[in-house]
Amino acid sequence: MARARPETEVGQASIVPVILAGGAGSRLWPLSREQYPKQLIDVLGDSSLLQATVSRMRGFRCESGVCADSIIVCGDEHKFAIAEQLRELGVRSRIVVEPDRRDTAPALTLAALAAAAQKDDAIIVAMPADHAIADVDAFQKAIASAVRNAQAGHIVTLGIPPTRPETGFGYIRLGDKFQDGAHKILGFMEKPPVELAAQYLKSREYWWNSGIFVMRASVWLETLRRLQPKIYEACTAAYSQGATTSAYFAPDAEAFVQSPGDSIDYAVMEHLGSAADIAQGVVVPLDAGWSDLGSWDAVWDVLDKDENGNVARGRVVFEGTRSSIAYSEGRLIACVGVDDIVVVETPDAVLVANKSRVQEIKQLVGHIRDQHAPEADAHRKVRRPWGYYDAIDKGERFQVKRIVVQPGASLSLQVHYHRAEHWIVVSGTARVTRGEEQFLLGENESTYIPLGVMHRLENPGRMPLEMIEVQSGSYLGEDDIARFADTYGRG
Repeated sequence: MARARPETEVGQASIVPVILAGGAGSRLWPLSREQYPKQLIDVLGDSSLLQATVSRMRGFRCESGVCADSIIVCGDEHKFAIAEQLRELGVRSRIVVEPDRRDTAPALTLAALAAAAQKDDAIIVAMPADHAIADVDAFQKAIASAVRNAQAGHIVTLGIPPTRPETGFGYIRLGDKFQDGAHKILGFMEKPPVELAAQYLKSREYWWNSGIFVMRASVWLETLRRLQPKIYEACTAAYSQGATTSAYFAPDAEAFVQSPGDSIDYAVMEHLGSAADIAQGVVVPLDAGWSDLGSWDAVWDVLDKDENGNVARGRVVFEGTRSSIAYSEGRLIACVGVDDIVVVETPDAVLVANKSRVQEIKQLVGHIRDQHAPEADAHRKVRRPWGYYDAIDKGERFQVKRIVVQPGASLSLQVHYHRAEHWIVVSGTARVTRGEEQFLLGENESTYIPLGVMHRLENPGRMPLEMIEVQSGSYLGEDDIARFADTYGRG
């Protein structure tokens, strides 16, 4: 159950966590895919990165304010999975669904409009959904400092004091020092070559850019209006013309796509301080074991290791192996006499890479996509709002799926024009609509759905419904479907 939210005290602000969950990165392939990116997977433990991001702000309060329900900004393809993960946490959140990808500045603007509509000039804490924080207490202390600076009208970011000449991060140049170790921002530097990164480290005048931002919603909106009027106008129109459906808020797509695509850094942060009539940029230090988990070597770096520096997840055996990571989703991985490697096994793909070259995985996935291979974008196990299916076998004119439907959930009322289906119940109870008839199936019972017949599958029970589906026909693609009624608003 979600914790009871304390009443806001006089003089305190409402603090609204904003989770930017629109990414679809491929750097942790094959575990992360376009349709199920890294923020939705449990890279580090029992919770997904999204769930960990939401959880680290639960119960947060400081002398400047108290935490309100979070706002999640995501793409349409991920909204059902995100809603399910939030349900598992027992938290209330507002999900804002981007009609199209326009980078982080428009996404944050939609969230700021949503926060401004429900709270009087709330302070928003914008966080990527796919980062790791080892020390939550230290993180919350840094947020409290950032909130104090945001109350003064500043736009605040959290900076990471660097520990190495990292070329994969952006940098923030420090200016005058304020209270709590905060600094004025003098500038943002893009990912530098190693020689320049070494100079940054030696000078102690540069911090890594964490991508975490804190500001009043009104300050962000007014600053964006001045600096990027096209983004402001498009997002404002999209929000005002949007609609709430079920558990989601959908901005108007036609208005939103008029927005230029731009990042928070490029659109706003790099311009702060260049004019007297816009907000000042401030950076607060964050020393909390932060990682953006942008590659498999970063995952190896933050996880516990054995005496030889190896990380194992799942069924893994090491022999004469050092400084490596092996991640298995099922099959046994055995590593003998190798060092500094990454091995990741999923039901439909296996990655083997040198740990020093994991930055090339994004390019590798591009080559896989050029071959029109499905493994670039989707897992064999595909999640749906009602549960999931696993495509366990496929031939020229047949396909076999394991289907799991959650209690109380139902698939759409639908028809297929190129395939017939055989359903066998393994466990649970199925309510089947087939044409004009409706009936129940129990364990070890089966039925047949002829080609072109309208049908629906439901789970009326209190336990998951598990079944085997055998499809046969001339075309077995997922787009061979016409929906006539759907609980989840899919056309």
